[in-house]
Amino acid sequence: MSSIIHAQAVDIPHNMTTTAFEIPGYQIVANTGVVRGVVVRSRSVIGTIGAGLQTLLGGNISLFTELAERTRRQAFDTMLGQAAVAGANAVIGIRYDANELMKGVTEVLCYGTAVEVVPLDATRR
Repeated sequence: MSSIIHAQAVDIPHNMTTTAFEIPGYQIVANTGVVRGVVVRSRSVIGTIGAGLQTLLGGNISLFTELAERTRRQAFDTMLGQAAVAGANAVIGIRYDANELMKGVTEVLCYGTAVEVVPLDATRR
């Protein structure tokens, strides 16, 4: 699967995603399955040197923080793209996992359950 870019993930708004197993005000009417986004990133030599210099000063290592945020965002957006393809309009039970595959190479996985939800008012008719 090709990488999903942020603009492709607008089918499912972020307010329709949660780490919980329900979305307040909505009822789950269909479960379309587990969806995931996987990103494998390596640190560049220049970024590693820059981050190494930042460690000398202490505090937040912004180069690594930005890399981690970009990677998580891409994994999240890829997951949302899979959910939209599956016909879902929400994703519940979202989790992240990360593993170091080899020195300097990390896999970030974002996964959840793709569901179709309707507003509670729609189910009372």
